[in-house]
Amino acid sequence: MFNSLSEKLESAFKNIKGEGRISELNIANTVKDIRRALVDADVNYKIAKEFTDKVRDTAMGSKVLLSVNPGQQMVKIVQDELTELMGGTESEFNITGNPAIILIAGLQGSGKTTFSGKLANYLKTKKGKSPFLVAADIYRPAAIDQLEVLGGQIGVDVYSERENKDAVSIAQNAIREAKSKNKNVIIIDTAGRLAVDEVMMTEVANIKSAINPQEILFVVDAMTGQDAVNTAAAFNERLDFSGVVLTKLDGDTRGGAALSIKYTVNKPIKFSSSGEKMDTLDVFYPERMAQRILGMGDIVSLVEKAQEQFDAAEAAKLEKKIRKNQFDFEDFKNQLQQIKKMGNLKDLMGMIPGVGKQIKDLDINDDAFKGIEAMINSMTMEERRNPDVISPSRKQRIAAGSGKDMLELNQFLKQFEQMKDMMKMMNKMPMGRMPGMGRR
Repeated sequence: MFNSLSEKLESAFKNIKGEGRISELNIANTVKDIRRALVDADVNYKIAKEFTDKVRDTAMGSKVLLSVNPGQQMVKIVQDELTELMGGTESEFNITGNPAIILIAGLQGSGKTTFSGKLANYLKTKKGKSPFLVAADIYRPAAIDQLEVLGGQIGVDVYSERENKDAVSIAQNAIREAKSKNKNVIIIDTAGRLAVDEVMMTEVANIKSAINPQEILFVVDAMTGQDAVNTAAAFNERLDFSGVVLTKLDGDTRGGAALSIKYTVNKPIKFSSSGEKMDTLDVFYPERMAQRILGMGDIVSLVEKAQEQFDAAEAAKLEKKIRKNQFDFEDFKNQLQQIKKMGNLKDLMGMIPGVGKQIKDLDINDDAFKGIEAMINSMTMEERRNPDVISPSRKQRIAAGSGKDMLELNQFLKQFEQMKDMMKMMNKMPMGRMPGMGRR
């Protein structure tokens, strides 16, 4: 995510890191490089100039000039300005109303339909809502098919009228149906085009007038940069939408859309999304995104993702087993499954401060744990719970059953023992609770 921009900003800060104090000259050089990095990331020049002017003016203040560590102070200034540029604080998402109505708009290919499914899943699993998906794309049967498949995956009802070519009446009929089924949030996926056109604009504007939604979300493909910002401005003129959604943040994202869109349309970014899995939707926090752009990681989001997956009672049980040196392969397998639920492995590792740039060129496969799970699954329950019983003949059976050779199996068994040894050492340390097992 934003790898190129992060690298260029880091390079810009080299002008000032290691300097004894900030001077007008090194501020000027740093600001020039920051502006160039933003323009290269497809940020509008006017926005980039205004941004760097603010950075320069703040950096020239006496407190920064006299700072003990001017390099770090400069990074903090840029972080604060990036946060402000992307909205400053988390934006409220309005799901009041009975039912609350959410209208989804955007160009074809921006990820509207996938986002609609993700939003329904988010509202169902994290907000305790009973969502209702509505297929209001009357031009593309595949969009209806896709929404029905997604609804089936997440257990959410989908309303469609395949023969009806009036999107407004589909939306109105869906609201009546939702009320009869006691659904409390309606998500309406509208038609998109390859480019802005009058027919699409009129149609979605008519839907808005007919149903009076609580939220109108404009979905933006984050990889399209400044083009996405221009499209957002055109939509906003007609719809006056309430918020923006950035999709495909796991792709080759330069950053232009994320950094420019709030400034251009004065509407907050409410969600960000990556990948195709239904649980890869995040509330957008400008401060956390600024930290990630600057290579600081996002440890808060990582902890939150972990807390969503790890049950406090189970964590307490696991801690007891670790303290008694009873951690076994069954426990290890359960922990792997919890980690996999947290999302894309490379994205998760990128949230750890200092790790992002180290792994940017690595191809980290989400199936990385499959071989380990195969070896554990090839063990009997006795072997999983008591690894000491694994004899050479048992190893041969486990290796054959998992499709691994003896070298790979022995390496895994050795690594597991090393991990248990490390846990023994941790047990000798005075502590209240094991790291990462705090209460939710």
